Amino acid sequence: MSFLKKIFNKTEETQRKLTDVSQLLVGDIIVLTDSFALPEVLRGQQLQVTAVNTYEYEHGPQLEWTLQGSNSLLLFLSLDVDDATELKFALKVERDDVETLFDLDHFSEIFDEPGQAFLDKKADNALTSSWTSEQYQQSTFAKVGYFHRKDHRSENLSAYEGKDAGEQFELYALFNEDQSKGLDVEVWQDGETDVFLTIFRPLSDIVEMYPAS
Repeated sequence: MSFLKKIFNKTEETQRKLTDVSQLLVGDIIVLTDSFALPEVLRGQQLQVTAVNTYEYEHGPQLEWTLQGSNSLLLFLSLDVDDATELKFALKVERDDVETLFDLDHFSEIFDEPGQAFLDKKADNALTSSWTSEQYQQSTFAKVGYFHRKDHRSENLSAYEGKDAGEQFELYALFNEDQSKGLDVEVWQDGETDVFLTIFRPLSDIVEMYPAS
């Protein structure tokens, strides 16, 4: 075997191949379909993985990939595994966005036991347009989880209190009628509250995946 052929074969062997979304690492790039079913900030975009974090729940860990495209907007991707596996994209929104979307008195009912809030959308703004649904029904109330700034595939998650422990939070979740769109609310121990608009899409919406060079 010639020297050049040896090098060529070695390069082929060591080159990562991406065949499944669950294999994504920091630096990898995904390309999305240009379907009008996607919000404009996702449509036809090339998005790079900038971080991989882990949400830990009683049923086990769940990966979250932070994505960034040509603009400064951060998006979040996870896999929703049920009868079928779907892509779950999340967009973090601020208080002003929430005030535009919902009546805040009704929104606060999310945190009232037993967790059966029903929300009607008031209006969208430029950011939230096509991310939202007209109505949402609550399905999750105060579900305890831990957020780890770690990729559990390569780093162990600490089961103990201390500097390596995850950040505890409570999750409140709502969905529209066909569960194609949702709303995740995370309440942290210091009282800070994060609100995410979520959209569920088929795996085929990712048309290409490129490993980091």
